[in-house]
Amino acid sequence: MKNFQFHNPTKIIFGDNTIKSVGIETKKYGKKALMVYGKSSIKKTGIYDIAVKSLTDAGIDIIEFSGVQSNPVLSHVREGVKIAKNNNIDIIVAVGGGSVIDEAKAIAAGAKSDFDVWDFFIDKSKIENALPLITVLTLAATGSEMNDGAVVTNEDTLQKFNINAVSLFPKVSILDPTATFSVPASYTAYSGVDAITHILEGYFTSDDNNTPIQDRFVESIVHTVMESTDKILQKPDDFEARASMMWGATLALNGLTTAGIGNYAFPNHMIEHSLSAIYTIPHGAGLSIVLSGWMKYQYKKNPEKFAQFAKRIFNINGTSEEETAYNGINALIDWFKKINSPTTLSEMNIPAKDIPEIAQNATMLAEKWGLHDYTKEVIHDILTLCK
Repeated sequence: MKNFQFHNPTKIIFGDNTIKSVGIETKKYGKKALMVYGKSSIKKTGIYDIAVKSLTDAGIDIIEFSGVQSNPVLSHVREGVKIAKNNNIDIIVAVGGGSVIDEAKAIAAGAKSDFDVWDFFIDKSKIENALPLITVLTLAATGSEMNDGAVVTNEDTLQKFNINAVSLFPKVSILDPTATFSVPASYTAYSGVDAITHILEGYFTSDDNNTPIQDRFVESIVHTVMESTDKILQKPDDFEARASMMWGATLALNGLTTAGIGNYAFPNHMIEHSLSAIYTIPHGAGLSIVLSGWMKYQYKKNPEKFAQFAKRIFNINGTSEEETAYNGINALIDWFKKINSPTTLSEMNIPAKDIPEIAQNATMLAEKWGLHDYTKEVIHDILTLCK
């Protein structure tokens, strides 16, 4: 295990009927809130009414900012920053899934800066401060509710880039599993894929092969997310399954699973960001496609770890480590198919002739993240395995 520092300042309020606490928690940090959300879903489910009543009862002055889309876009972020500045907003309240929270983080940073918010994403400027953020989670997938990162797409340049800063950790995140009961089967599946991919990135790319605590932690989350996804698809209002999924997705990207594993990378996310930037497909759908190809490209470089995954997750044992590893990869791909998450580009109507363009786009993020081994040619080879 490598040396590490772990710090996560986000307060979690978890459980049934917890959304009504948003007002009290918000009041601790501000009096005038920009309430950021998507479109009409939170109004249909009643979450909007609960949140607004709680905020109003606490004496919070609310300015609403709706319309966040899946894979949030820069133009909408800029609009939110302008509204926050013009209305002297002192706190952001995000009610939604990872896209809403990510956009809220970008607005929180932009509202405290004289620079254009995109400067933070292209590393032209550094985030020094941000408005405080409170979140009410309605889709368990990205882990943005308990980390310091956010991802936004620049529609003009087709760059889906990220920011990270300590000031972007939410002050409080409210996780009520009942808020996810209405999530449709497709996004339930994509959420499971997203959470699993988050933890497998470090698991398979770590430069330390002696991390038994982290390995078993990752494997237990993978088991639980898969089991919960299967149960939810059978019974969408299964509270315990939704609760396990919600907490599992949060734990998958709050820093705990990677603490002590040394250097690691996010190659699958790097490649997928190009897919969802160019084609605006659901992030989780893109990840199940990329991961299906990347594992087949990567496993021979570390067959022992991939074999360990196969043995512990699927109880697979082959005549060799490579055979065991390969069969484990296919078992995970079969699970993706079982939950109706795509495993090939063609399933999302992305033609093979576009692979060179996707690979070229992905090199921008590979350069930003320092993934120097992932040249255009390497990314092309991985995407070819995703056809």
